[in-house]
Amino acid sequence: MANSVRASTRGLEIVEQARLRMGWNKYADIWWQTALTSKATLRRFWAREAIQRQTFIQICEAVGVTRWQDIIEHSQIPITEPDPDFVGREEAIAQLNDMVNQSAKIIVIQGEGGIGKTRLARKYFESKGFKCLELLMATEPQNIISLESVESVVAEWLWREFDEEPGRSLGINLLRLRRILRDETRRIGILIDNLETALDINRTFIEPHRHYVELLRVLADPAMNSVTLITSRERLCEASVDVNFYMLRGLDESAWRQFFASSKINPHPDSTALREICRAYGGNAKAMRIISGVIRADFECDIDAYWHVTQDDLLIEQELKNLVVSQFNRLQEIDPEAYRLLYRLGCYRYQDVPFVAIDGLLCLLWDVPESQRRRVVNSLRARSLVECAKGEYCLHPVILAEAIARLRLSGEWERANRKAADFWTNSVKTVQGTKDALKALEAYYHYVVIEDFEQAADIIIKQRKNKWGTHESLGRSFYKRGLLIPITDAINEILDKLNRGCRSAKLYHTLGAIYWLKGDIHQAIQYCEQAREIASTCLQSMPQEEDNETIKKLQLIRINSLLTIGICQIGFWELEEAVTTLKRVVELCDELNYEKYAPSALFYLAFLNSWLGRTEEAIEIANYLYNRLPQEGLPSWVTEYRLFYLLIAYRNLGEIQKSFYIYQKNIFYAENSPYPQAKTKALIGLAQLYREQGEFEKAVACHQEGIKVLDEIGAKWDLAEAYYQIALTYQKMGKQPKSEEHFERAIALFQEMQAPKQVDKVQAAMIFINN
Repeated sequence: MANSVRASTRGLEIVEQARLRMGWNKYADIWWQTALTSKATLRRFWAREAIQRQTFIQICEAVGVTRWQDIIEHSQIPITEPDPDFVGREEAIAQLNDMVNQSAKIIVIQGEGGIGKTRLARKYFESKGFKCLELLMATEPQNIISLESVESVVAEWLWREFDEEPGRSLGINLLRLRRILRDETRRIGILIDNLETALDINRTFIEPHRHYVELLRVLADPAMNSVTLITSRERLCEASVDVNFYMLRGLDESAWRQFFASSKINPHPDSTALREICRAYGGNAKAMRIISGVIRADFECDIDAYWHVTQDDLLIEQELKNLVVSQFNRLQEIDPEAYRLLYRLGCYRYQDVPFVAIDGLLCLLWDVPESQRRRVVNSLRARSLVECAKGEYCLHPVILAEAIARLRLSGEWERANRKAADFWTNSVKTVQGTKDALKALEAYYHYVVIEDFEQAADIIIKQRKNKWGTHESLGRSFYKRGLLIPITDAINEILDKLNRGCRSAKLYHTLGAIYWLKGDIHQAIQYCEQAREIASTCLQSMPQEEDNETIKKLQLIRINSLLTIGICQIGFWELEEAVTTLKRVVELCDELNYEKYAPSALFYLAFLNSWLGRTEEAIEIANYLYNRLPQEGLPSWVTEYRLFYLLIAYRNLGEIQKSFYIYQKNIFYAENSPYPQAKTKALIGLAQLYREQGEFEKAVACHQEGIKVLDEIGAKWDLAEAYYQIALTYQKMGKQPKSEEHFERAIALFQEMQAPKQVDKVQAAMIFINN
């Protein structure tokens, strides 16, 4: 049986009835998606065109027709077998056909080199039964067919294809061609290939070849019984010629997979190599063919082995490199300003932030008058050398590889990266979400590649307003959002390259905060101690000038590092040590006239005193904070995390109503914050309040929700405490096995953290239960 089948007229009637029963239209998205195909293929099904047998079956079964054999055409009309070298272009064929059906006479198929423009044009004409005439441009401008040669081409068409005697001039021959194409009963397809070599900087025909305009004006006549397909890397901008444009994109992964399978290259089911190669080359059809040939010839059809060797050099295959280099060289010759912008765009990474806003392109055109900069950007767009989506831009990886190489050789590497760094920094005024944080960090990478590590550190340290109107560093914006790995990697990349001073001290404290959140408390304390030591050493060597901003920053690093150490001591359940440390924070704030920072430590002191039985001190501190809490907004001395400790302090003091009030504030701020641990801490606090009131089911639900999030983000200390608290809840419920199970989980985590006093606390609770 043939691999391709088509529907019969009677078969379509059966499918039509099934469609009406389902309530679908003929091209419903749910239909082609359920059938694992495309809308273009569904159109071909309805047009009784040949499609692959398996796809045909899936279309029938998706609409409820199980006897697909009743739908197919059983006549002996030969059906063309699919071309294994032409895949993934069903949608493109259908879209071109739609344009032709809407009276398009000339269509420019535009796309990057090697994307498959010419092959698509020929396959379109072949699939629709067109008689095809070809005019192939030379690849170099100096070799383009001259005026006389255009005349000879048209004359040859008249003589060889239509048995018409040619005249002596191009004008006469165009009139005869117009008459023939109007009267010809068989539809004629005309392919003009590689048009870009005949275009100038404005994408109009170069002066010696202006008569191409006359030929196109004839072919654009609505009365013609012909269709002209032009392939070009660049947009044609001749105002007197009516053309339509079709932008051809790269092949998707499924097309690559189909092509490689036909070449006996089948990656392992768990392999990502094919997906990564397809993405790296932008689905380029020529790259697909070249790479498959190399894999077959040199790697015994092992795609993973090929990618392991070549992934760091995308232009390792000379034929691909020549393709890219030719595009750069042509642009350098006809549009030097666009060429400089193209290689300068090699300074961007296109990774965490895959697209760059137009201002990021304009800032690289420092040698072009502002009024002309957008024209240069448009020139790149029109030549298919940059990808544009919703007004933002990027380079395909292979273009990027060549751009980087040329930028490094240009002498502009440092300047381009500094301009790009300024762009990213200025583009983020407030960090509202993860996207803003990632954009702001991009400036860091630009300073790293030019080895300006002090400036790179400043990007992480730089303060911006958050949604509550207070300021926070970019490092804090990252770790509050649970983005611990990228910011940790960024700091460690430069820490040992910095001068020993305010910047390195600040980054050590940021690492301390990160490791505290992760539950690696020993390491957190070590980093904070390093931050304090560097800050103290710097302060001793500096003149004590009253208005010195650096002195203030160093003093705040000392205070904040000590505050984090005190919180870590709570994590170790070293309560008296924590009291001593946090009281020292308050004393430092008083000594340095930084009273506004002192409340940061008071939240924890209220909790500690309430737990240690120092009721009067706890009440005094808690009420002081309670009375200062704002009705709205979140001042810098209040954080979602600190509110949790005030909530627990009031719970310990038996002030349940105040605890609930604090919880309401806590959860409000937490839900409007990107800080996942803050919300989970609030939920754990609420669970404890429910436990105190005997509402155990509500308590367990809050515990479980909090535990789920903490487990996902890997916050070991908070997770261990959450297990301990739910164990206490199960204890009050009389569910001994559940209680012991969660106590054991808490002990395991506290032991992993090397927190023996926490282990003692949990074991004491277990002994109390057993007794």
